[in-house]
Amino acid sequence: MLKRISMLLVPKKNNKVDNEGLGRSRGGLSSKIHCVADGLGNPVDFILTGGEVHDHVCVDALLDNKIANFVIVDKAYDSDKTLDTIAQMKAIAVIPPKSNRKEQRDYDKHYYKDRNLIERFFCRLKQFRGIATRYCKRGQYFLEAIKLASSVILMC
Repeated sequence: MLKRISMLLVPKKNNKVDNEGLGRSRGGLSSKIHCVADGLGNPVDFILTGGEVHDHVCVDALLDNKIANFVIVDKAYDSDKTLDTIAQMKAIAVIPPKSNRKEQRDYDKHYYKDRNLIERFFCRLKQFRGIATRYCKRGQYFLEAIKLASSVILMC
């Protein structure tokens, strides 16, 4: 399953790289691709994590050193930590609140319609068979294949 930085490689004590971007979720071993896109839907940065990693865990790494007026993300990123990170950027968070939030926040539904740009990018990315089925076993090679495929998408 593919979902939406540079890869964070953490060596273990035996000098092996820990992050191969594989994780066990309900469907078996899977990966998630977290992406930051600009206002036109063009990818800017990627992070690869295991399938069991929640989306809002990567927010600090994804938004580090980024400048934006609006940050448009889906409900999975709705947390106080995410809202604080976006507030430190001096940007406006366009995140629909989760249904279990005690205090429901307002968000700009007009700007939220632009989230389909990143969804369309992921649909085009999954057209590449090697990306959709994760042919590369190593996380670093898979991330580079994602970057190569996204550059081909941008050229078309």
